[in-house]
Amino acid sequence: MAEFIKLYDENPNPREIKKVVDILRNGGLVIYPTDTVYGLGCDITNTKALERIARIKGIKLEKANFSFICNDLSHISDYIRQIDTRTYKILKKALPGPYTFILPGNNNLPKVFKKKKTVGIRVPDNNIARTIVQELGNPIVSTSIYDEDDIIEYTTDPELILEKWDNLVDAVIDGGYGDNIASTIIDLSGDEPEIIREGKGDVESIF
Repeated sequence: MAEFIKLYDENPNPREIKKVVDILRNGGLVIYPTDTVYGLGCDITNTKALERIARIKGIKLEKANFSFICNDLSHISDYIRQIDTRTYKILKKALPGPYTFILPGNNNLPKVFKKKKTVGIRVPDNNIARTIVQELGNPIVSTSIYDEDDIIEYTTDPELILEKWDNLVDAVIDGGYGDNIASTIIDLSGDEPEIIREGKGDVESIF
């Protein structure tokens, strides 16, 4: 049975945040709100938790394209190679916000991601997600939770999410209704920015 934890974006309760962080530190899986859709995440340093997510998603861990939820821009630099001024300006303009940026990874990536040349980075405009990461001390790996419904791509109601994921995860955070449009994915690992997926983030406003 997953724990159902209510948190508010404006002022997340420190006691409840600690509860979530403890679950993550113990290898638990958590569903949490972002500035786009609800995400399924775990501590990036916990291989067993990462394997659980890969099993749920039905993919091999080495092949998984998870993104890292970071707290701020300085947090990002722990996991990516040095970036040029133009890339930094794009990140500074866009984050926090509804974007996922694909960037060249460095040697600090967790063991299971060592073979990956790039990593997807998110700094969501959502206090709940960022406070959890801040308290945890390192990013959480994140993947969107899809809905099997052909019309609704993402479940937005936390109570319905709990109903569906109750036996698969350790906690569901109720941060209010989520969005049903995912983040915009932009690849900044090459010579020119490449739009991989248009989502909630407006592309024109950051270039």
